[in-house]
Amino acid sequence: MEDIMAEKKKKAPTPEDLMKMEIAEELGLMDKVEELGWGGLTAKETGRIGGLMTAKKKQRKKQNAKL
Repeated sequence: MEDIMAEKKKKAPTPEDLMKMEIAEELGLMDKVEELGWGGLTAKETGRIGGLMTAKKKQRKKQNAKL
């Protein structure tokens, strides 16, 4: 059973995952994510990513509404 738990299945990244990675890259956090994983970020860092994701989503929604 431990062997099964150790092998995590890689799932295809969702659009939200891609956005999260893009923002982490913009903030210079991807090296830390690659080394420690998403759980290695501080609350401040994850909050910043989440806030920027929300802002981008609002902006995209606004742009799509204008079309």
